[in-house]
Amino acid sequence: MKKILSSFVVATLLTISQSYAQENKVTPEIAQLIKKYNLEQVGFDYVEKKVGIGFRGDAEAILIDARPAVKYEKGTIPSSLNITDTDFENGYKQIVDLAKDKELIVYCAGYNCEKSPIVAQKLKEKGHKNIKLYSAGEPEWSKKSYLEIGTNVVKAYQENNSALLVDARPQIKFFQETIPGSISIPDTNLDKLIGRFPIDKNEKIVTFCAGFSCEKSNIVANKLYTLGYKNVSVYAGGVPAWKEAGLATTASSKVKTEVAVKEKKEFTPNGAKLGEDEGSVDGEWLKALILEDKVPEYVQIVNVLSAKDFKKGHIKGSINIEAEKFSAKELFEKLPKGKTIIFNCTAGSRSIEAWSKLKKGNVDISDILYFDANINCEGEKCKIEVNEPLGA
Repeated sequence: MKKILSSFVVATLLTISQSYAQENKVTPEIAQLIKKYNLEQVGFDYVEKKVGIGFRGDAEAILIDARPAVKYEKGTIPSSLNITDTDFENGYKQIVDLAKDKELIVYCAGYNCEKSPIVAQKLKEKGHKNIKLYSAGEPEWSKKSYLEIGTNVVKAYQENNSALLVDARPQIKFFQETIPGSISIPDTNLDKLIGRFPIDKNEKIVTFCAGFSCEKSNIVANKLYTLGYKNVSVYAGGVPAWKEAGLATTASSKVKTEVAVKEKKEFTPNGAKLGEDEGSVDGEWLKALILEDKVPEYVQIVNVLSAKDFKKGHIKGSINIEAEKFSAKELFEKLPKGKTIIFNCTAGSRSIEAWSKLKKGNVDISDILYFDANINCEGEKCKIEVNEPLGA
């Protein structure tokens, strides 16, 4: 009788999770975590209201991006802080003195991402009492509003001349010092100078001002977005963050130059094509090989998710090693030798973390890469959408 009751309870919970998942678009596994941790979900409209104009001094709630730092820097919801499940204690230092009743909204890479409910539960364990979950996360937000980006992304845009950089500070500050290549459009003169923006509203535009306490760049970005410029982002760190990174400004007395410019490598020692971002494989190169069933013998794709997730679906020929469970040394020892190792997961986050763990562990990563892509597999049939590199 106990076994029958137990089976009935499990079946009931699974049915409830599946029903909840269908109603809320999350996967049954994520639905179980949400139910287990008793987390309240919110949608885009709610988050947008709490974000306000988009700078940290104005937001009514603290937004927590639970994705890896690389993803966070590439594009996050304005005003967000970065606290991951795999490096929670370090990330938590940013809000350690925050009042426990302050509202926190946690999100990650969409409906199939388990990082946000895990981080939300860790925050509850720290005593925080007002926590919400934005399950749609960055993927939905990026389609409906602008993102905040980090220094490395802006630097890549500048080097590739792939975005219009707009200094929203007063013009006198612009003349004193700014990021090279930017133009001056103060927020107070925006209506007067609006004609200086590109006619093509698909052009990439980055606004910045005097750092995280400055709302001027957000004012300009909001205005541009309402005018139909959908490829707008805010560099919230602005001039202070740029200088802190040691990058040259128009006021720099000396421009640092490399004594010898190292030629960027295109391939790993075994012959895998490298992506633009450090540690990445060229996503389109690998995608084509996977879809054509022509992955070279020297490549070993390693799925870093749980055995349960791997069993549901994976890239043909890949093997499963749940990277989170192991130290850098242990993970490295488990990898096949003499192969080009390429980590993959469902959205790129876990694979980046696995690669980063090895890099921090000072092991040889010359032939170890990560695949930054959204991958949805049923059995060995996979849909793959490659994510853009930082400077694209």
